[in-house]
Amino acid sequence: MKVKEIMDKEFIVVSPDQKVDEVSIKMEKKRKFTTPVVDDDEKLVGWITSLDVTRGLREHKKKVKDIMYSREEIVHVYENDTARLAVLEASKHKLVSIPVLNEEEVVVGVVRTFDIVKTLSQLYEIKVYKIFEAMEQELKGVSWDELMEASAIVTKRSTGERITAEEYEQRIRNSTFGEAIWATGGLEKFFVGFTAIGELVIARKVARARK
Repeated sequence: MKVKEIMDKEFIVVSPDQKVDEVSIKMEKKRKFTTPVVDDDEKLVGWITSLDVTRGLREHKKKVKDIMYSREEIVHVYENDTARLAVLEASKHKLVSIPVLNEEEVVVGVVRTFDIVKTLSQLYEIKVYKIFEAMEQELKGVSWDELMEASAIVTKRSTGERITAEEYEQRIRNSTFGEAIWATGGLEKFFVGFTAIGELVIARKVARARK
């Protein structure tokens, strides 16, 4: 997934020479708490938040350039960067939003923590069987039944729970990705188990071919 797939394209921009009080009205009207500051070519030169605007009004600052963060101080990402990078940058720097640039350094969007949370929420609601269907497509020559059988075996090995392939299939059809992560003890453990299933089903396939 790319940054451009989760970024907010309905963003606003302001210029360095705009008056602070005018920008305050604009941000309030558009319900934006942060906004990029751009030059005449729409390239990023600064960044302001609603807190900067509030402080600027209190201190009687006249123009945006008097309250903005400089280009060098701004964390940004590019539209073709992975969405993962935007998530990591937002977490690392504790940011509410991040400007997004294209290859010409023009501002083309803003990634907001709201967009990140919304995207992650949608991913968590994916049914687990959809992930297994993708796995089946990647493992050429492996049938769905073979995948379910291997899954039941791995479940027994890791948890001690006796479960049939049919019961396992019913479970993944009723469970979401988010529920599975909680049930297995975290994202890392989920994918460790997922990898183990893939390795086992291939090993069983090879063993049968040798007979």
